[in-house]
Amino acid sequence: MAAPTGPTVRRMQLGWELKRLRDKAGFTLVEAVDGLTFSPSKLYRVENGVTALPKVADLRELLDRYGVTDDGDVQYLVDIHRDSLKRGWWAQYRNIMPSGMATLVGLESGARTIRVWQPDVVYGLLQTERYAREMLLAAKLVEETTTEFVERSVQLRGERKELLIRQDHPVELWAILDEAALRRIIGGVDVMREQYEEITRLAALDNVTVQILPTGTVTYRSSTNFTLLEFGGPLPTIVQTDVADGGSNLSDKDTTAWKFSRRFDALRAGALAPGETPGFLHRLAREISRE
Repeated sequence: MAAPTGPTVRRMQLGWELKRLRDKAGFTLVEAVDGLTFSPSKLYRVENGVTALPKVADLRELLDRYGVTDDGDVQYLVDIHRDSLKRGWWAQYRNIMPSGMATLVGLESGARTIRVWQPDVVYGLLQTERYAREMLLAAKLVEETTTEFVERSVQLRGERKELLIRQDHPVELWAILDEAALRRIIGGVDVMREQYEEITRLAALDNVTVQILPTGTVTYRSSTNFTLLEFGGPLPTIVQTDVADGGSNLSDKDTTAWKFSRRFDALRAGALAPGETPGFLHRLAREISRE
């Protein structure tokens, strides 16, 4: 099944292709842009998917310099370039997103698979509206946010969840949650019971797998959350980790992807089997109702 695309993923794809072509042609960054209207640092950011190449004329000049003359190959890259300049649906929320978040949301929208470990709270794409709102409201005074910020953040989270149930190419999600994240009461018992039901509902989808790592299990567990996003084809796996201010750190280094993939595999091996998730959540709902 072909993975969906979006401007963030297309920007990454174009950058990867341009770096491959430059290396094949034997040019340094300085040599590649000699006489062109942009700097080596600009090309570096383009190759790493950080920024888009603004003009198709610049792209054509680079391709000519790299010896790419086949009309089909040129048009293929021009089409990718055009897609990379489109405005993503998440652009309307940029003013409420911390550093790196817009890129993460764009990558989510274009990912084929997402693997995630979350030890502290329910993973964002599994959260109910009430759970998300109560969590943001609890931090409102401390973080000095506004009611508008809270409501728009809840809306953003709701739109992000659509990638799990969209008609065309829903993302494959494999989430591992620490039991502690599920026992941490957000908004009250009713909110948590509703949240358990939502996880059970989503876990029943063919493209969603949820495992729980019980607190009493003696096994490996990572103290920090992380996400692995995979796209298929030549694009690298992206590793996302949170930073202190609520933003996201992203890396496409092979060594980083390998390290976090090993962590995920160890967590998956220690967690309960996916088929045990509904029963575990049902028991947890009964327990918190008696407390």
